Amino acid sequence: IISIVFFILIIIGNSPSFEQRLLILILGPLFKMQSNISSLQTKFNNLEKSFSRLAKDFKQHINHK
Repeated sequence: IISIVFFILIIIGNSPSFEQRLLILILGPLFKMQSNISSLQTKFNNLEKSFSRLAKDFKQHINHK
């Protein structure tokens, strides 16, 4: 979204400098990667909790027999 706004600014005028454009182009994918990593972290934590519950249930099942 930020890249689109700055692209429009380049077309209309009042364009940012080369360094600012480069920084925006780099920061966009970095923020996207950060959100992907945090969603993977959440999924991993949920998977870890599920395995812990499974192990606990299995131990209870073994001790019950």
